[in-house]
Amino acid sequence: MLQLTGAGKRFGHKLLFDGLDWLITPKERAGLVGGNGTGKSTLLKTISGLEPLDYGSLTTAKGLRVGYLPQDGLQVSGRSVFAECMSVFDDLRDLERELETLTGQMSEFDPASPEYSAVADRFIRVDSEFRSRDGYAIESQVGAVLGGLGFRKEDWTRQTEEFSGGWQMRIALAKLLLEKPNVLLLDEPTNHLDIEARDWLEQYLNNYEFAYILISHDRYFLDVTVKRIVEIWNKKVHFYTGSYEKYRAQKAERLAQLEAAYKNQHDKIEQLESFINRFRAQATKAKQVQSRIKELEKIERIELPPEEKTIHFTFPQPKPSGRVVAQCKNVSKVYGSKTIFSNAEFTIERGDRVALVGINGAGKSTLIKLLAGTESLTTGEYTLGHNTEVDYFAQDQYKQLDTEARLLDDLTAAAPRSTQTELRNLLGCFLFSEDDVFKRIGVLSGGERNRYALARLLLHPSNFLLLDEPTNHLDIRAKDVLLESLEKFTGTVVFVSHDRYFMEHLATRVFEIADGQVRVYPGNYADYLWRKSGGNEETPTLNDVLIGVPPAIPIPISTGNSAGAAKRVNPMKRQQMQQQAQKLEERIAALEGEIQQSEVMLSDFTSSEQAARIGVALDAQRTELDRVMAEWESITEQLEATA
Repeated sequence: MLQLTGAGKRFGHKLLFDGLDWLITPKERAGLVGGNGTGKSTLLKTISGLEPLDYGSLTTAKGLRVGYLPQDGLQVSGRSVFAECMSVFDDLRDLERELETLTGQMSEFDPASPEYSAVADRFIRVDSEFRSRDGYAIESQVGAVLGGLGFRKEDWTRQTEEFSGGWQMRIALAKLLLEKPNVLLLDEPTNHLDIEARDWLEQYLNNYEFAYILISHDRYFLDVTVKRIVEIWNKKVHFYTGSYEKYRAQKAERLAQLEAAYKNQHDKIEQLESFINRFRAQATKAKQVQSRIKELEKIERIELPPEEKTIHFTFPQPKPSGRVVAQCKNVSKVYGSKTIFSNAEFTIERGDRVALVGINGAGKSTLIKLLAGTESLTTGEYTLGHNTEVDYFAQDQYKQLDTEARLLDDLTAAAPRSTQTELRNLLGCFLFSEDDVFKRIGVLSGGERNRYALARLLLHPSNFLLLDEPTNHLDIRAKDVLLESLEKFTGTVVFVSHDRYFMEHLATRVFEIADGQVRVYPGNYADYLWRKSGGNEETPTLNDVLIGVPPAIPIPISTGNSAGAAKRVNPMKRQQMQQQAQKLEERIAALEGEIQQSEVMLSDFTSSEQAARIGVALDAQRTELDRVMAEWESITEQLEATA
């Protein structure tokens, strides 16, 4: 359908990738990954035809329609949201108007006349095409897509220019989904979507009838939407079958194999060079020396790629706060005639990891601003606990920075007691190295500014962190390091994020803002979804209760089991255990295959050195098999006990 052959692309003097051979089939489901600046967006633009290749060729089938959604920058105006989306179907609406004209003509002609016959034939052909393209359902299609992407019905009649940049990108995404191109190219489509819209888009893509390729820094989104990972790494494009999680395992194996091959080749080269240097001067060994020189020249040297950069840092551990970190009593927030929430009462305790959830506009950022003290209460009382110190990271934190200041100078002014070496090390952790530290803040991209704002936050560590979408513009590896650091952080965290994986692994409580109320759910995001779907019905929960139950009061949890009955388990956690068991079974099968291969290699003696290396590897494989088997047996027993 679409084929890249020997494709290569440069950005100035920098080679992004070359030697790419890729046949994009009609049912391609691919996620494009790689570090920042490796050329992911450029590759999508190349496939879409917006940028030419520097090497190789791009071949497309006749009549192929390719649709491309960039990260940002699209702006529409002059029509209502609904009319803008309906413009996708202009050709179908032309057919509809022609059908109306033909219907009128048929009413004027004599059914026995040749004119009537000609018009009727044309009507049948046009009507057949109109029906085959689902022309009678275009308005319902537009409504379904707009609703799925978070547009309320009252928004449909609003002019497009009234919407902000993020909502403008939703309009562009809606139009592209309605066009249904043969190859759908999406560059970080989830950047401007809340959780509900992401969930809807996941389902839409799973049911999409054509091919799509997407870039996303949301690993959960990749896991549930793609069947193949395409990675730009070390100036080459590598293909991995399966989800993002499987890609990570496969890549680790590939890198281990490359390192082993490099070591073996290095040992071989050393042996050849040692023989050549040792016997070069002996005439009796001249033939063998020349033979080894030729062998050495024929070796295609294996190169190990440079270690991939990633953010690596740890939040400084703060001085402890009191048990109660923050408390709200009968708190309400109103803007004009609009009530964001009312009568909210809750207590946040030391060590809590609170995720704020709700649709866009529900009031998540408003609540976090109230906690930070940058927004005033309409009614109620908000107090901070003993020794509580607040740090607030806003969505637009970088707007508070001096765009004319250089990074190193700005950090020096913010932390005059820190040495230049310490500040450079901090910037290096956030991928600002060498001359980058002298860049002016104003020339940084959105992602770079976000990283820098996070780095600046570390200069003034507190024990109560309020983070409004800290994962925006961070790639997957950077999110992982941020998550690990927050998990080790001994203070208290309240955060907003649309990254499902990040929320599930960090949150210990969930505050939902909806319908003018704030409700609390114990547990992580998966537990929250389980309770929202009606799980644990016989157990008292806070599912339908306003925040107000003091955390010091234990919430009774009844398993509902009689003696000897099976223990009830959260269905989502049970599913995770089943998935883990399946992965372990696959790993066991792979290890057994590796052991069998090692045993065959060991039986074919070549040299004592090689036999020793194989023996060491075989012992390691058997040890690993025992460990994986034990883990699999443990999980299997737990599953059987909770069946």
